[in-house]
Order: sequence, then C-alpha cells, then structure tokens
Amino acid sequence: MLEAVTFTVVTLGLAFVSRASLRKPGSHGFYRFIAWECMLGLFVMNMRVWYDNTSAPNQIMAGVLFFISLLLVVFGVVLLKVSGKPDSSRNDVPMFEFEKTTALVTSGIYRYIRHPMYSSLIFLGWGFFCKQPSILGVILAVTASLFMIATARAEESENINYFGDVYREYMKRSKMFVPFIL
Repeated sequence: MLEAVTFTVVTLGLAFVSRASLRKPGSHGFYRFIAWECMLGLFVMNMRVWYDNTSAPNQIMAGVLFFISLLLVVFGVVLLKVSGKPDSSRNDVPMFEFEKTTALVTSGIYRYIRHPMYSSLIFLGWGFFCKQPSILGVILAVTASLFMIATARAEESENINYFGDVYREYMKRSKMFVPFIL
C-alpha cells in the first residue's frame, strides 16, 4: 500500500512540474518524465530494503552510484546557474527556469560532458537498481537509461536550434554522459 501511495503521489508531482513538456511530445522534458517514472518505479520497488544489509556489495555499489550522481548534479546545476546566464524570458521550448540559459556552458564538468545532470539521473537510476537487483529492475533501469539518452538527444536538437554551430562544435569536443567514453 505504501508503495502504491508513494508512486501515485510522486507521479502527480512529477506530472505537475512536467505539464508543459507533456503537452509537447518530442521535447526533452517529455522523455525525461518517462525516465523519471521508470526511476520512481525502481525506487518504490526497493524502498523497503533501502537499509537492509548495508555492507552487501550491491548496497555498497548503490552508495557509490548515489555519490557520483550527487557530484554530477551539484557541479552541473551550479555551473549552469553561474555561467549559463539563465533568462526567464527564453521560451523556445518547455524548460525549467534554470535550463533557460543564454550562454553555452563549456567549463568545469561541461568541458568533458554535455549532460552532467542527465548523467546524474542515469547513475541515480542504476543506484536504485543496485539496492535490490531483479529482472524487472534491470528492465526499468535500462528503459530509464534509454529515455535519458532520448532526453539528451532531444535537448541537443533544441540547443543546436538556439546556439547554432557553436553547439555543434562543442559536441565534437565533448562526450554526452561519461568523460572520454560516452
């Protein structure tokens, strides 16, 4: 019962904050919502075992993935706010206020990866999976990861429309999610 209530309440909250994106299929926020739902499913499936056997290898791996996720999101958000020059009047696609950047951020973590916050969500999803690995869990984690890739690709198209060739050049010298690899 707790799982169903948690899933329903959080889904309603996510749907509310994503309402503009949900009205625009193909936007990065549309795909992100689906990824969030998969990650929420993983969290809800595993929330009762969150602190069970915390020294087990899968629990330790979950902790490592959560830590990486936290670092990525903190560095990503701070740099976006400090260097991205957000402008609330930008309304080319449905975006959260901090996403409405007017300057392309290519320093710090963004020097190496274009989507640290989406990378953070991928690590978070796999951390949820590691709490209690299962077949359904791997399906949800893979699906969430695929939708995060779709999110990043949609956002890259939006960024090319806004920043033009500067963004295309940036894509050539940086990776999508993992420095030097992917």
